[in-house]
Amino acid sequence: MKARDVMTPNVQTCMPETSLATAAMMMWESDCGVLPVVNVSDKVVGMITDRDICMGAASKHRDPSTIAVSEVISGDTYACKADDDVRAALMTMKEKRVRRLPVIDAKGNLKGILSMNDVVLRARENGKKSDLSYGDVIKTFQGLCAHRAPQTEASTASAVAGA
Repeated sequence: MKARDVMTPNVQTCMPETSLATAAMMMWESDCGVLPVVNVSDKVVGMITDRDICMGAASKHRDPSTIAVSEVISGDTYACKADDDVRAALMTMKEKRVRRLPVIDAKGNLKGILSMNDVVLRARENGKKSDLSYGDVIKTFQGLCAHRAPQTEASTASAVAGA
């Protein structure tokens, strides 16, 4: 099964200069928790989540209408291609600990989003009527939900000393 078979096409997007308040309203109106951030050429330059908006507004101590999306998104964007196998996309989600991937073409233009919701709704027990199983979904969720090891002063000091 390919990513294009499972993804949500025609998704709402925003631009780096979009305000957090506007991005939040776009999410509300589209009933989603993430927006791909695209440039004027429709190339994906980031993703903004509802959590990014909350944390950005809280940490910047400014009105969300004055904070640009570009101020709070990270530089790391992981994506998949429409022709990628869904299991490869799930592995990326698990390794990078993200619940959604923009689906892009060879030029980096947005074609849709592949989310864990999309995958869960397409999976079948024991692979019946689908080559995407509940086991594939559970393995990905286990990777996403695993607690990160807390950093102690000793491990931080040794990491800095080794750097």
